[in-house]
Amino acid sequence: MTLIETLATELERPRELSPRVLNYIGGTYGIDHDAIGAFLVDGLPKLEDYEIDLILSPVFTPKLADQAVFAELLGGAGVAREEWPVLIEQLVSRPTRAQLVTPDAQAHPVTLREVTIERYVHRLRLEATIPDWLYKVLDEETPAADRNMLKAIARNPAWESDGRRKILARYVSGAIDDKTYSLDDALQLLNAVENFKPADVADLVARIPRRQEALREQIDAGSGPKVFFDAGAQAMHGGERDKRGQGDPRLFSKQSELEFLGRLQRILEL
Repeated sequence: MTLIETLATELERPRELSPRVLNYIGGTYGIDHDAIGAFLVDGLPKLEDYEIDLILSPVFTPKLADQAVFAELLGGAGVAREEWPVLIEQLVSRPTRAQLVTPDAQAHPVTLREVTIERYVHRLRLEATIPDWLYKVLDEETPAADRNMLKAIARNPAWESDGRRKILARYVSGAIDDKTYSLDDALQLLNAVENFKPADVADLVARIPRRQEALREQIDAGSGPKVFFDAGAQAMHGGERDKRGQGDPRLFSKQSELEFLGRLQRILEL
């Protein structure tokens, strides 16, 4: 498919409305949940552009999985920003009709205005490119099932220099050779590069120990039984049965990051 056909297909695929969107419509416009379908068809076209953007922005802000569709189509190339207005105009003129799905599993056709299409197109990272040498690594060395997501990751602005791009290439090649590669780790690597902003592989390797130490301190502080200086207060919290702090998802997240950094450190130092 061409780029314009792919854009139209993605915009017109069924999209479930999240509880956040449903609650916003209900609270802002006094619409009962069972009447939201009718509101989408009859009421939405009467609203101002800014109102429509507030309602539909959570639905039409593309995520990495959406960007992966276009990463597959574009390969290592990009689409210049100067070309976007023409794409948007063509999509408006078609017209492009979304299928918005309400909790009763009914799809409601809604003609998309320019404000929504523009939001979607502008956030797809269409302008991004992948250098040939990195594209070759991603296209030839990675599992086929993850290839498009990895290309979408590589189009993220976090990889703004060859020094950072070499981090991604080193991780992918090293993790696959080490048989520890996973898409989850690739996503954690993207998060690490966004947070640390390293200049290159050596810079990232130097930063890892400090982050590991901080995570260990946070994990130690957040796990284990709480210390009470008053027996009455301890009894109020269940005495020795007090399980606060155990099963905290934030601790699981920190532990997961700590384990990932250990794997990453080993791979980057190979």
